[in-house]
Amino acid sequence: MLVLYHNFLKKYQMIKKIEHLGIAVKDLNEATNTYQALLNKAPYKTETVEREGVETVFFECGESKIELLGATKEDSPIGKYLSKQKEGIHHIAFYVDDLTSEIKRLQNEGFQLLSDTPKPGADQKNIVFLHPKSNHGVLIELCEDRSQF
Repeated sequence: MLVLYHNFLKKYQMIKKIEHLGIAVKDLNEATNTYQALLNKAPYKTETVEREGVETVFFECGESKIELLGATKEDSPIGKYLSKQKEGIHHIAFYVDDLTSEIKRLQNEGFQLLSDTPKPGADQKNIVFLHPKSNHGVLIELCEDRSQF
């Protein structure tokens, strides 16, 4: 009976895994070299998201990823973050199967979202962020594969 309940929960669990850790950095080239040496591998992808004023570098790390975030504009979200904070973990991203349903579920639970609708993000993902005030000071990103939209 316990196995059936566990399988039921697993099937309907909305958050599947930690998709990536987003790390805000001031010098993307320097940080890329550091993480390349640390992880002993090259990044598998770089991408600029013009709308957000951010350049990203992705490293695979087991099932999860490390996303380095460098501002391309001072007034971008990452640029503003780095003007107030030191370099470091910016957000934790969780992978979900159905972003729209998860948004509704979390709103019903009382979580505050930074937007009510998903938007295109890096790495072929649709994303939405939960306000840090809802998560004990941690910015949470939810993402799903863009092909699901």
